[in-house]
Amino acid sequence: MHEYLAPMVLRCEGVMVKRPDDEERRERDRIIYKFESCLDQPVDLKSIHEVINYRPSLLSANHYDPDTTEPISSGLQSFEDLLSWKRSEANPFNVATVPLANREPPLAGSPLRTLVSHDMMGGYLDDRFLQGTESEAPYAFYHWQYIDIFNYFTHNMVTIPPSLWTNAAHKNGVLVLGTFITEWTEGEKTCKDFLKEEESYRAVADKLVQISHCYGFDGWLINIENPLTETAAKNLPLFLRYLTDQIHERVPTSLILWYDSVLENGELKWQNELNQSNRVFFDACDGFFTNYNWTEQCLERMMEFSAAAGRLADIYVGVDVFARGEVVGGKFETKKALELIRKHNFSTAIFAPGWVYESHDDKNEFRNNQDKFWALLSDFLYIHRTSLPLPFISSFCQGFGSALYWRGQKELSRSWFNLSGQEIQPLYYKKQLENQGWLHTRGCPLDAWSGGCSLVIDGLIPRSLSSVCARIFTLHVPLAISTFVSLVYKSSAGVTVSLELKTSDATICTNKGLQYIPMCRCSQLALQGCVLREVCVCVVRNGEPKDTPFSCRVGEIMVLDASSLVVPIEAIEGVCVIDVVWLKGSGSPPDSACLLLNATLRWRFPAHSVRHFRVYWRRLRGPSPRIPPGELVLLGRSYSTLFRVAELKVPNPPGLLELLVEPVTREGFLMPENQWGRQSLSYTEE
Repeated sequence: MHEYLAPMVLRCEGVMVKRPDDEERRERDRIIYKFESCLDQPVDLKSIHEVINYRPSLLSANHYDPDTTEPISSGLQSFEDLLSWKRSEANPFNVATVPLANREPPLAGSPLRTLVSHDMMGGYLDDRFLQGTESEAPYAFYHWQYIDIFNYFTHNMVTIPPSLWTNAAHKNGVLVLGTFITEWTEGEKTCKDFLKEEESYRAVADKLVQISHCYGFDGWLINIENPLTETAAKNLPLFLRYLTDQIHERVPTSLILWYDSVLENGELKWQNELNQSNRVFFDACDGFFTNYNWTEQCLERMMEFSAAAGRLADIYVGVDVFARGEVVGGKFETKKALELIRKHNFSTAIFAPGWVYESHDDKNEFRNNQDKFWALLSDFLYIHRTSLPLPFISSFCQGFGSALYWRGQKELSRSWFNLSGQEIQPLYYKKQLENQGWLHTRGCPLDAWSGGCSLVIDGLIPRSLSSVCARIFTLHVPLAISTFVSLVYKSSAGVTVSLELKTSDATICTNKGLQYIPMCRCSQLALQGCVLREVCVCVVRNGEPKDTPFSCRVGEIMVLDASSLVVPIEAIEGVCVIDVVWLKGSGSPPDSACLLLNATLRWRFPAHSVRHFRVYWRRLRGPSPRIPPGELVLLGRSYSTLFRVAELKVPNPPGLLELLVEPVTREGFLMPENQWGRQSLSYTEE
């Protein structure tokens, strides 16, 4: 139910903000289209024909699961793999589709940065499935406002971040780094080979730049954990400088960071600080990630070290959350390390915060443990504002859940995990108020409006207060002259819920709600030159003063340019089916086997204008003409203009089926079926 309020007029000081150019989005789309060419299929072709065969798949085992053909992410294992990497053979499903959002302050202007290095059980776990997977209790990260850089770490020589991590981080203005690591005897041999001369180290750097640019992430952590020959040690800083310069040309927001390992003379000896023995590497790149066994004396020496002058923010003091070795803090006492690091004005690199998941047997407590961990650090973390154009929309989805919802109804009644579906995340925290009042914001999968979870705000309004207000977003969003605001929520009895939009000049727009369940409020505001800075949910007590407990479940917040509500949406074009693989599956009696279709579906559409695509199939005919056409069956969601149909059980040949793609607009409007993309596929036996 929607109710429209009369326009509210606010006078705000104008703030000029340059909106992000769409060129980066177009470039990313162009890359995807380049990979999955359908030039062999006429654009007006409505049906294709397949002759079934069961020959082994020709798809790369590095890009597609050998058993199911599902698209997967993986790293490169060897020096040879890296040098033979070709853009034309890259994995189209691993190309990030979300450009890096702007933020305030920009990274260069952030004096105390926070990097998270995600190292978990060898990497490429549930997150290797690029279209998501069914997972009862996956690991996910969602405290993006607290961090500036996300590093995906494994012990593959070249770790390429799964695109779903890059998509989630980029939505929240967080850079993503892959990892280049050499170690042990094999690493020593690799370094001898690639650092032997200028031509060889430039070849490696060029490949790393190409990989980062191709897949849409933002740079590399370089980790050389093996001794070096004299020649290799001499060429290593030159490699770092060349790599840094080249990637800055191709990816202007990129970073190259160096991990504290070998010394200038090639000796492998962790220093736990920046000093004269390793400064040559710091001078050649964008930042230095120290080892974890530092003391306060190490921090004090770094503050006085001449090479650090003017670059304290580029020194990321490492903190191992597992607390291995002689370290400060760790585990739920990681705060002790951050307190010292910030005292000396350094950035920090938090290594393996997935400890909150790995080291606790009850995975159902993961959200509570993760929220507790980051809440303990919150005094030493600095919130950045994601800078976005309209529309601003969040349903608070964390990229996983026990069911998948759309407009309050279950679209899928099973557990799922796909971080590409994660929405811009709110602030999760607990706050004590006067006279035993309190507020607590948390994600909850028990009910949702869209995606996998909603935002629950619990609290107690003390007798001394008439209302409490929870800040849930800090942003920088230029608002339109005519701005449309929508709030969807449910609340407990005895309170009234309203939405506060705080603009750059401290003007407050209040969108008050009415009491019904589920609660949906829509308002159109007349504004002039406003920039949205904070989104807050206020809860007001109804009735006499008394201690009032409450619970409010927020399903979605939308802030839109009202003119966008009447802009016609294009139809999907250029649908084609490629990379078809037929498999035999286990059937039920009386059939001994069934036929499984695997294929890539690709189409043209401005993906940034939709939340996602729904992909369906239906039987049109076969194997008997007496069997009527089937109903539409949902196959899944896609967050790009690609979808891999995997292990779809279809009728025995001969048959005719149809694959359909429905765009779901960011505003949530349903598109008429004549604007969907579709492709029919007939098939017969060989």
